[in-house]
This record gives sequence, C-alpha cells and structure tokens, in this order.
Amino acid sequence: MTTELSVAAKQKLFEERISADGYTFDDPNIILNPYGNSPLTAIIAFESETPIRPTIKIIGHDDKTTIDFSFNISSTHLLPIYGLYPGEDNKIVISYDDIEKEIHIVTEDLPEDFPKASVVASQQDLLDNQLYFFTPSSNGYTCAYDINGEVRWYLTQKAIWDISRLQNGHLLLSTERLLNNPYYLTGLYEIDLLGKVHAEYSLPGGYHHDYFELDNGNLLIASDNFDGVNDTVEDYIVELNRMTGVVERKYNLKDILPVNNTGNENWSSDDWFHNNAIWYDKESNEILLSGRHADAIIAIDYESGDLRWILGDSTGWPENYRHYFLKPIGNNFEWQWSQHAVMKTPEGYIFLFDNGNNKSKLSDSYVAANNSYSRGVMYKIDEYEMTVEQIWQYGKERGANFYSPYISDVDYIEGGHYIIHSGGIVRKDGVALNQPAGRTDANELLSDTAEIINNVVVFELTLPTNTYRVEKMSAYTSADYNGVSLGDAMRVGSLGKTEIAETKYGLVRSVDIDDKYNSHSINLTKQEDRLVFSGTFKRGSNVRLVLVKGLEQKYYKLRVTDKAHAALCVAVFDEGENEDQEELTITRFINGEGLSGKYDVYLEIYDTIYDLRQQASF
Repeated sequence: MTTELSVAAKQKLFEERISADGYTFDDPNIILNPYGNSPLTAIIAFESETPIRPTIKIIGHDDKTTIDFSFNISSTHLLPIYGLYPGEDNKIVISYDDIEKEIHIVTEDLPEDFPKASVVASQQDLLDNQLYFFTPSSNGYTCAYDINGEVRWYLTQKAIWDISRLQNGHLLLSTERLLNNPYYLTGLYEIDLLGKVHAEYSLPGGYHHDYFELDNGNLLIASDNFDGVNDTVEDYIVELNRMTGVVERKYNLKDILPVNNTGNENWSSDDWFHNNAIWYDKESNEILLSGRHADAIIAIDYESGDLRWILGDSTGWPENYRHYFLKPIGNNFEWQWSQHAVMKTPEGYIFLFDNGNNKSKLSDSYVAANNSYSRGVMYKIDEYEMTVEQIWQYGKERGANFYSPYISDVDYIEGGHYIIHSGGIVRKDGVALNQPAGRTDANELLSDTAEIINNVVVFELTLPTNTYRVEKMSAYTSADYNGVSLGDAMRVGSLGKTEIAETKYGLVRSVDIDDKYNSHSINLTKQEDRLVFSGTFKRGSNVRLVLVKGLEQKYYKLRVTDKAHAALCVAVFDEGENEDQEELTITRFINGEGLSGKYDVYLEIYDTIYDLRQQASF
C-alpha cells in the first residue's frame, strides 16, 4: 500500500532547509521555490547584528513591472520574494539604510504546455504593477500575468475555481483532492504566494465554484449534500467556522425553490440549479446566489434562509413564485442568461457576468451562439418596489467574439473601474459554439479579459485556453511585513463518514490473491484522512472493500460506473471512462472519520473475498 503525505505534511520537510542561522546580508541563504510548488518565488534569509528594516526590489522588464516592498524591523530575516520571471537570471536589489546589495536568482523555463498571453491593449500610464491572477477551467495552471502579459507566478499543484484574498492577506484556493465526480474537491487551502499552506479546510460535501469570507472569518461555501440519499448537486450552501471546522449553517435550496422550475437547456433533474456564485451583503443581511441552469439570481435571508427576490425571466415558473420576481423598468433592459460571478458593488448595484446563452427559455426563440454575446452587466434593484433597472453593460458591442457559453467573471476595482473576463470562448473553425469545451469538438479555446476605466478599455489580455476566474491583486500585502511565517498548517473540518453498506461479525473466509484478482489492477493509497482505492472492473460489477478489525467486518460498496452527477462542466479529474467502455477504471474513497486503529484490508468481488494482506491505520 502506498502512503501519500498531504501537502501540509510535505511542507514540514521543505521548511527544514529554510533558515537564517549563520547567514548574513552579504552572504544570505537563497531558497528558490521553497515549498516545491511555486517556482517563481524564493526566500532570502539572513541575520543582522542589529535590527534593520530591509527593502527588496524585484527588477522588472520596465518600471511598471518592477515590484518593491519594505519589511518590518528585525534582526532575523526570512524575506519572501514574489514575481520572478521564468527562464531568466532575475535581479533582486536588497537594501537597508544606505547599504545595498544585488542578488541574482536563476529560474527554470515554464512548462511546455503553459498558455502564452497576448496583450491586446495596454494604456500603461493608467496601470500599476498589480498582477492578474487566473484559475483554469479544467486543465491548466493557477497563475498570474503582469501588464506586459508575462508570467510572474504560478502553482504546479492542481487548483481550480475561485481565487481571492482573505482579510489576513492569504489566498484561498481549492484543494487538489477529488471528493466526488466530476469536479467536487475535498475543500480549500489557505495559502500564500510561496505555496505554503497555512490551513486546510475539509467539508463532508466538499467545495465547488465559489466561497465568501464573512467579517467574522467564517466561510460561506458552495458545497453538496452527499448523504447517500440526496440525488442532486450544486444546491447546497454551508457556513464553515475556520477555527473549529464546524459547519454552523446549512442552506438547502430544495427547501427554498421549486426543483421543477422551467430551466434552460442545461437543466437536469440532479443539477437543476447549478449554483456557481456566493455573495453576502452585510447591509441587507442577505446571500446572493447564481443559479446557472435556472437563469436566476436569488437573494435569501442570511438568518432564516427565506427567499427574498429573484432576478431573471419568470417564464415557466410556478404561479406561487411569480411575486418574488423583480419587475424590469427603464430603457435598454435585458435579462441575464446562464450567468456567473454575481456580486454587490459598494453603490448597491448587482454586478454579474451574463453569459447570454440562448437569450430565451423557449427553444423556438433561441439565439444561435454565432449571433449571441456575453457581457458584464449592472442592475439597480429596489427591493421595496420589487423593480430592477439595467444601468451599465460591457460586451454586447463585442458580439460573438466575446461570447462565453460557460464560466467567466467580473471584478469591481472602484466606481467606473471594472474587469470583465470572458473566460470560456469556444469555437470550431472560427464559429462560436454554445457548450463548454468538454462537450464539443472545438478546435479553438480562448479567454479574453478586459479592464475598463470610465468605459474605455485600458488593458486587455487574451489566453489560448479557457480560464475560470481572474482577480487583480498586488503581489505583497501587509501579511508579508514580518516575512515568512514557519510552522505547521492547521487542518480543520472533516470529510464525513463513508457510508457502510453492511457490518458483519466473525472470521473472514477469504482466498489468496490469484491471476483473476491481478487482472483488476488494484491499487491502494493511504492518505492521512482516508483510504483511496482504484481498480478496473466490468461495468456494474458487485465490488466491496472490507475493513476488518478483530471480528468486526465493515463492508463498503464500490460503485463500478462512470456516471457522475450530471453537472455542466467537464470532469477535470478524468478516470478514463466513457459510456462505450465495458471495462471501467474507478477511484473511490473510504474516509477516516469513525474509524480508529489498524484494519486488515480485503476485497470482495461478487462472492469471492480476497485477502490483500495489507493494513490501513486510521
């Protein structure tokens, strides 16, 4: 059995080489890629005889791409270095008082499959040295580009969905560990740009698409309810206490909305709402959610979970829900369709990315993708009068060239200053398509990110791939003033108990491994909080994993099927299965919660139980 360390455990080994002991300003300890997953970062470590305030300057290719930062006074210095260029001899100037030293750090080239950016527009007099952080839609890299379109940061570990900065300056990203098909992850990492994990948050229903940090530090998280009974996905919100890992609130949208509303063409009985965004508005004490498959933004009361209003076309909804729909007023109003990334601006406007799919609930009125458009749009809502007015948009004028049938993002910088990110442009032979990349035979993928100030595009960057979200952020924050913080990662929360199909007592009647067993290519990996099983079987086979301690036998059913919950986007952790295959390679998980001690591991294939002669400790 293979033993696999968590990211948090691995970094203990990396930190053994991070030390300032015996190093000086003139001869510092330079550690490139200190945590093994962030190749364009480093640590410069040294001691000084007296307390000093060091300043670092990472020299860019011009003044606007040079990054500098001053640290707090200390005599022990572990200085994080962010924003190195790939494949270059990077020049860093470190100084204090009137003393200055030049340091060179050579980095490796980017991976061959790294997407190269193209800068379409750049009014650099209106821009600064902040970076544009992207997350991939499926395959790809979580990374950051500067205003010249050059890569200045990336992670080698898998991370998808949202990327945002917490109040403490750290980033919050998905884990790389799959919980359930097609793309539901175990939870979230609180991480810095060096790649150090400060905390790992696990949830029984995992994480997808989005989260929101409340003022008290708790997280509202788009999750799922995998309780063995629930048969729907992406309709469940939880509030997680980051200190205890306790889920303090749960919102089940099936208790709030009708599942059988008239959705769009991507609606299905199990992915009927497809929540892809969460935003909490403190002033109104309500949570905004984005139901892609219902073409609806909804607001629910934070305390009670009661529905307050719905933004969207009400066609086909039950009569008893019609009074929740906002009434459009004003000129040039258009509904949003299959939207993403809803938020509320400081002015109180609803801001979102309108993907614009079909532009109708009625199939005979659908607008073809090549005649459609996506846009960032702002609405002004009067909750008392239950009205909605469109007050701003960008993207309609770009036509099908800016059309993304899925994913995408908007960001608010300040009044009149926004980012509109059309991240899911999908084409075949130059013609726009109406489905995500994984559901088409597209031969061109693109993401197009436009930064707008007072209705003028001041920066635009395109990538030859689809990307989920973008966030404009500084490399350094106040969290970096004291330098690198060493120490163990906090691990909170739980993946929950894996359902036990049957419990028996007595001696196990088993056989030794034979050629028939070997044909299944069984592999077991023990992670810190679960056992990972993989193997190849005929579709629909009756397979169970058996954990035995003493006379107690716990049987876990391993479904041999390639049917994931019918979520919209492609599976980003491909098991290599498709509906035409008779032989399926599956990966399944047995969580450690509720298990304690050492268990002998057996495998039941139909009526034959094999003694694997392996033990798993929990």
